[in-house]
Amino acid sequence: MSDKEPMWDSLPSEILTRAFLQLPIKSIITCTSVSKKWKSLIQNPSFISTHLHRSSSDSNNHLLLFRLCPDEGTVWDKCEREVYTLYWDNNIEEEDFNEHTRFDSPFPAQSCSVIFRVVGTCNGLVCLARDLLSYDNSYILWNPCVRKFTRTSKPIVSYSTHGGFEETTGFGFDSRTNDYKVVRVVRLMDREDEDGSSLKVEVYSLATDEWRMVTAGLPSGCVVRGREPLAFVNGALHWIAFRRNITNNWQSFVMVFDLGDEVISEIALPEFLNGFDGDQYWVRMSISVYRNSLALFHQQDFCSPCLNTWVMKEYTDESSWTKLFTLSDDQGSREYVPRALGFRRSGEVIIEMHDGQLISLHFESQKLKVLGITGYGYISDHSINGNGYTFFDSYLESLVLLDEPNRAVTY
Repeated sequence: MSDKEPMWDSLPSEILTRAFLQLPIKSIITCTSVSKKWKSLIQNPSFISTHLHRSSSDSNNHLLLFRLCPDEGTVWDKCEREVYTLYWDNNIEEEDFNEHTRFDSPFPAQSCSVIFRVVGTCNGLVCLARDLLSYDNSYILWNPCVRKFTRTSKPIVSYSTHGGFEETTGFGFDSRTNDYKVVRVVRLMDREDEDGSSLKVEVYSLATDEWRMVTAGLPSGCVVRGREPLAFVNGALHWIAFRRNITNNWQSFVMVFDLGDEVISEIALPEFLNGFDGDQYWVRMSISVYRNSLALFHQQDFCSPCLNTWVMKEYTDESSWTKLFTLSDDQGSREYVPRALGFRRSGEVIIEMHDGQLISLHFESQKLKVLGITGYGYISDHSINGNGYTFFDSYLESLVLLDEPNRAVTY
């Protein structure tokens, strides 16, 4: 060993790597400051991938990410950095939420027109979109655990190139190419292409930092309701889409985009919707992940406002849709229906009530529990409330992006 070489640098790389993998993520980040050798080992893409695989297979490493209201007031008052909080997600119904950590957003909102919407999370990355109240269409991939972020290149479809449009955006991981992808499904509002289609699908690849159009196999005559939550499960993105039926009303279905093949397929919704007398475009529905399959949240806001929840017990088996429960907010406004945010590992559903209070409901025991967590609640502007400013999703701590420099956020 050289006199100038620290003792810890003389250890074989294999032993150091095994030791690093046993540490919590904050300690691993600290280790990058010990020496150049340690930093090089930890920032190696192979180590980052190994750490991710190990974390995802660890049953004690499951977390829930909340983007919540940091203090009193509405979204219009939020010009400070927002608070994101991680809670442990133990697979135990009766166990209360325990906070793991919290962090501020590094992207302060300067006005209501530049508020970031959380598109989704995957492998420790949070995808943010600046598209709530503008056609800005900026996208950021952010790993809060390692304080790294990268902005995407500019999308192909924009207001300046295609005029007005509605869009829905999804984010996920393509395991075949080891790549993270952002998918935009856009409906042009002012014009159609030569083939009569107004639907555009473009995919962003983190590996290449490029957007490209998907042209093969696009369904005709379909529309998507802008900026609705999507579900990423089994390597595919899922969202609610609509097409005209024989009575010229909009009928809903699940549109599926496989991130590997980059092809679109369809899944039918529960039979009860086929008997709905009217235009389903105005029925409030959202899709979510239920274990390794899908859940449908159907908000009934007429006569007796309530939230209906259905799950697909066997993925892609349309006959396996099963109704779990119906929930009413008896003390809330008749203009607001309880909004389901998603599921915990225990099977409990996280629900936001009219006043922003979050509750959990276990559909088997029918037990309700107030979580002591407050979201944004009811906001009179439907364009915000419908998009769910309060965000909730499962989260996995990772080192993804640790080997990348921060890319400037502003265009």
